[in-house]
Parts: sequence; structure tokens; C-alpha cells
Amino acid sequence: MNDQQIKDLLEQMTIEEKVAQLIQLATPFFKGAAGQITGPLEEMALTEETVQNCGSVLGASGAKEIINIQKEHLAENRLGIPLLMMADIIHGFKTIFPVPLAIGCSWDLELAEKSAEIAAKEAAVSGIHVTFAPMVDLVRDPRWGRVNESTGEDPYLNSLFARAFVRGFQGTDLQNEKNRVAACVKHFAAYGAPEGGRDYNTVNMSERQLRESYLPAYKAAIDEGCEVVMTAFNTVDGVPATGNKDLMRSILREEWGFDGVVISDWGAVKELIPHGVAADEAEAAQKAILAGLDIEMMTTCYVHHLKQLIEQEIVEEALLDEAVLRILTLKNKLGLFENPYRGADEQQEEEIILSEEHRQVARDLAAKSCVLLKNEAVLPLKTNQKLALIGPFAQNGDILGPWSWLGSKEETINLHHALNQKIDPANLFISQGCDFEMGTEEQLEEAVGAARKADVILLAVGEHTHMSGEAGSRADIRLPQAQLELIAKLKILQKPIVVVLFNGRPLDLHGVIDKADALLEAWFPGTEGGVAIADLLFGDVNPSGKLAMSIPYSVGQIPVYYNCFNTGRPKDASESQDFVSKYIDIPNDPLFPFGFGLSYTTFSYSEFSLSSEFMTASQPITVSVKVKNTGEVAGEEVVQLYVRDISGDVVRPLMELKGFQKISLQPGETKEVTFTIKEEQLRYYHSNLEFASDAGRFVAYVGPNSKDVTEISFELQK
Repeated sequence: MNDQQIKDLLEQMTIEEKVAQLIQLATPFFKGAAGQITGPLEEMALTEETVQNCGSVLGASGAKEIINIQKEHLAENRLGIPLLMMADIIHGFKTIFPVPLAIGCSWDLELAEKSAEIAAKEAAVSGIHVTFAPMVDLVRDPRWGRVNESTGEDPYLNSLFARAFVRGFQGTDLQNEKNRVAACVKHFAAYGAPEGGRDYNTVNMSERQLRESYLPAYKAAIDEGCEVVMTAFNTVDGVPATGNKDLMRSILREEWGFDGVVISDWGAVKELIPHGVAADEAEAAQKAILAGLDIEMMTTCYVHHLKQLIEQEIVEEALLDEAVLRILTLKNKLGLFENPYRGADEQQEEEIILSEEHRQVARDLAAKSCVLLKNEAVLPLKTNQKLALIGPFAQNGDILGPWSWLGSKEETINLHHALNQKIDPANLFISQGCDFEMGTEEQLEEAVGAARKADVILLAVGEHTHMSGEAGSRADIRLPQAQLELIAKLKILQKPIVVVLFNGRPLDLHGVIDKADALLEAWFPGTEGGVAIADLLFGDVNPSGKLAMSIPYSVGQIPVYYNCFNTGRPKDASESQDFVSKYIDIPNDPLFPFGFGLSYTTFSYSEFSLSSEFMTASQPITVSVKVKNTGEVAGEEVVQLYVRDISGDVVRPLMELKGFQKISLQPGETKEVTFTIKEEQLRYYHSNLEFASDAGRFVAYVGPNSKDVTEISFELQK
């Protein structure tokens, strides 16, 4: 269809048909769905006519089911308007990749894009049209369970990953590329900053902070062409995002020029009532449509009240029309009017999903996402060593992480299976040691018995999947006590301990880091996680991951992040200072800083230089540094560039990531790495919200992480 035909279709629709396009219902409401149930129709007071005119479906999967739902729908829909099929494809469809926080630690934009492309391919062949990803919320509080869905604490890095994921999901031509899906960036806005790290909680920040730190990644996704935006559950400046006109109409549509579809999160329109900005469902519908929300997910405020609001002239019908037009336009972009079944193909499902090619990419990305945090000459392991594999993750395939919706534990390679391919199984002694949160004396004694037979103890510990993710906020982010007791018990044996940590958030590592001789942060690594970890442990792959989120020394520091502000009384290296900004019982610094990660080789940085000490808007400068592999094996290094504005109109961060390059070096090899610093990279939001740079002195830092850097100053002239 062309644009005029879409408008003609809109004119043929009754107001009831238009309103129904704005509701999204879960799969069981629809004829043709597996396990269809009628109870929800009565609970939500929906008629069959409303379902027949519904605009989109949530959570359907599999080509057969989706084709059946669409076929039944088109047989009953008066104007033959197809359904949009949407689902949570966050870090893989059936081939599960590492959780996004882990992908952020890869600092590998090409592999991140490839993972989204594969997820889209598997989802599309199963009949899905739209994925609720990427989540680009900036995160600074690991108590919040959903940090695992973000790529970390840095606006610049998050923005690059946002673009990469959108490119991977959508490709360049949704209408003709049937193996792609429309992306939905979420959660707009600032969902990653809830007070106390408690999910769904209040967000309270200045507009300047919102614009400077939290909005850039959403904007990057929009600039990359993302077709859909999902609103956040939280408030922004006292107004819930789902009814926030300033967010959706002023910033998203007018300022950024977004003309795509805006959808609520599950039940968020009706939640305007408990938030306290709507007295009832009618007012919730009114505020959501006035704010610019197009699709209401799994509540019925629009269906039950929007027609009456229009008839009472409280809401203009033009607002309804523009919302429906955006939905119809997206369906047209996906080619659904010509081919309502799009890429759904049962035969191709069998060939494509979980293919060896897809598994290999998952393996590569998992290996690049793991971060080596400690290594006291224990790793890599040797194939002739006797190993005791102990811990709740020793034989557990539950390493996919939250939102691995269709992932299969049975088809996941766990650590035990992977190690069996590396060493003689007779040299591998297995013991669970404890459950995730409980343990017994018998389990402990069995673990000690296994450990006594071994040269090295390999501890596979961490969080159960349900300990992080949505509604997975934790006030105590240490390992569960049973696992800490297991580690302490094994430490008594005085044998080398290698810890492999599976988790969805940065943890307080007390009781772990002090007892481990080596620690590999594996996060939730996905379908091929066991193989990737085994490759790293034995040195077949050299670790190259770098933290995309700081690991706190203690939960008492939170939020702790690298790009923080200084104070009028900063603490320096002296331990004897009083009356400065510090804790009296713990350090200010995190345990491991943003950008940190070890390798099996070492790198030296030298000859750090600037092309000039002065720059202007028309004359950028270049920063150069030579990096040498000073070890005995090949390795990859992420060379990081940070900048600090020494004096601003408002306080500026101590440093901000402005660039990075991932380079591969053979032993003894040296490469020169060059960055360009342009005037636009030095701009920020002033007290009057003007986005501009200031003349004056800046400092450039280069190094392997945000702490171990070399600095050099320059001046911006105007």
C-alpha cells in the first residue's frame, strides 16, 4: 500500500475499529492460539468484536501458531487489517546470547549487531514482527534487577550499542527483508534510575541530568531508525512516563522528530491510577492519549472509555486518528497488507533456529563478554590437571539469564559438559556443594571430598536466574550465604581456587574475591556459555572483556560510577584526611572500575601525545598512543579515551568516555592508536539547558580502564 491507501483505509474505519487498533492483548485471547482460554475476555470485560478488531498480539511464538492466529483474525476482521505480532526477544530467540550487560562488556559493536540480526532472523521465521528491544536504560545501581538488560553505566557506550542493536534487528528495508523485525527501544525514559534500586519505583532527577546522561541512548536508537518506543513504568519529574506529554510529544515527537509507534509497558496505562495522576480508567485513557501513547498493552482504558471521551469532546478524534495511522503505517512498512504471514515458515524454522552458525556466534560473543577480574598465575588451566568442579552451576544449564523466553536449558551447554571435552573425564570431580540459597553438611562434605582429589578447585557460583531481572531487586547483593560458606570451607584446603561467577548484576564480592586465586565474571552467558567459559579457562581464547558497569566495593557506596562529579572537598590518596567527602569504613572507589578487565597477556602504553595543545570548532586535535603486547600470547586490548572539562558552567564529570578502539596484538607487537577529539564532543547541557561547549582547559586520558590512565591537557579556543 502507498501512503494514500493507508489514509483511505483509516477513513473507512468506525470509531470502534479504530479504538480496537490501540489495544494489545496476549496470545490466549485469540482464536487459533495454542491454549486459547475465554476467562480473560470476561475478566477484562472485552467483547469478541473488540478482539476481532484488535491491533496487536503479545507473546505468540512459532510459525504454525502465528499463521493460525492471523488466518482466524483476517477471516473475521471486516477490513482485513492484519495483526502485529510482538514479543520480548531481548538477547536471543532460541539461540540465546549473553545478557545485554555482558554484551556491553565485550565492547564489540559488530558482534552485538550480529547477535541482534540472528535473533531477528529466528524470530521472523517464527512469525514475529516486532521485538521489545533494545533496552537502553542507563544503569548505576546494581540493586536494580534489570541492570542485566542494559549495556551499562555510560551514555556514550550505551548509545553505540543502541544503534548496533537497532541495525541488527531492523536491517535497512523492513518491507523487503523478511528476516528482520522492527525494534522497540525502551523504557522511555530513565527507567534505570529508580530510587533505592527498587523496580517500578520513583525516578527523581533534574532535566539537565536527564538530558545529559539518560536520554542520549534513546535518541541514538531513534536516529538509527528504530520504529517503536516503549514507555517506562516510572515517573519523570513527577509525571508517570506513560502519561507524560513533555516526554512523548515535546521531546520524542517535536524535538527528535519521531513519527513511529509508542506503546505502553504491560498494564502501565491503568497504573496511572495508583500513581495518583488519574482518578479512574477514563482519566487514565485521557491522559495517555493526550500525551501521545498509541498502543495500550494489556489494559482496557482506551477500549472502554476513548469513544465516550471523544463524544464528550474531551479528546479530539484527530488524536485517535493519528495514533491509528502510525500503527497502520508500521504494518505497511512490514509488508503485512501484502503478506500478513510475512516471514513465518515452519520448514525454515527447523533449518535456521539454533543452527551451528548461530551457536558459533553465541560462543564467540560469550567468550568476549566474560571479564577476568583476578588471576594470580592460576589461569589458564592445563589439560593434565585434576579439577574439582563444585557449585550450584557445576552441572546446571540455567545460565541463559532473564528474558531468555524460548531458550532451552536442555539445549544449553553447561560447564560440566564443556569441560568433559577439554580434559579426561576421569580427572574431573563433580560436586554441587550447595543449592543456590541453601546447603547441607552432607553437601559440604561431599564437596570437600571432591576437592581433596584435585589439583585445582573450580567453583561455579552465582545468582539463580530469578534473583535478577524484572522485579528482581536485591538490597543485599552478595552471594547467598550458603555459597559463601562453601567457598570458605574449600579455602581451608589451601588449594588454588578459580571462581566462575554467573550473575545478572555486579555483586558485592566480599567472601569471594579475597578467597579466589582467579575470578572470571561470566554473567549469564547464554546457550554456548559453557563452551565459551571452558575455552577461556584453558587459554584457547584469551579474555578480552572489560566492565561496562563498575563493581562496587560495598552496597553502601551505591550508586558508584566512574563519570561522577567531584565535590568541594574531594578525597585524595591520603588516608589521614578529615572533613572531606569519604566513608570512614570503606573506600570511595569501586572494587573494580568501569572499563576494567584482565588478559593472559600484558600491554604497555607509551608515547602518549597530542597533535596540538589547542583546538577550535573548525580544527580538531588527535590523540595518539602506542600500545605494545608485552606478554607471551596474542591478545585483544580495548584502548579507552576519556576527557574531562576542567571548568564549566555547571559541574562536569571527573571524566567521560569519548572513544575506544579494540585492537589485536601478537606477542611483542606494537600498534599506534589514534583518536580524534572534535568540538562537538565537548558540548554539554548548561544551567539554562543550552547544549554547547566552553572555551578553556580540558584533560584527555588514555588507558586500559577508567582508573589506570595517562593524562595530557589541551585547550579549546573560541
